[in-house]
Amino acid sequence: MGFEQYHEPASELSEQVRTFARMITSMTEEAEAIGWYEQRISLERDAQAKAIMENAQHEEMKHFGMDLEFLLRSKPKWRETLKGILFTSGDIVKAGDKAEEASE
Repeated sequence: MGFEQYHEPASELSEQVRTFARMITSMTEEAEAIGWYEQRISLERDAQAKAIMENAQHEEMKHFGMDLEFLLRSKPKWRETLKGILFTSGDIVKAGDKAEEASE
């Protein structure tokens, strides 16, 4: 059984790199689930069903955030760059450019 998260032979990758790949895959799956719930919520007319879906989507967002935090703890440069983008105001592209320059 193959795993799509590996683009190099898994046996040649360190445990750290394999864990990293699993977390990236997990984060991707959480992001997909968030998007699916967004579509379902936008069409759902039953208030109780919609509330359940919103609750489930929130749970997926929590998992996405935990995956991201795990990855950022293993990649300090990523953390530094994202600090200049996340939870800021103003132009997002300009913040991204400035954060990228600052982390280089």
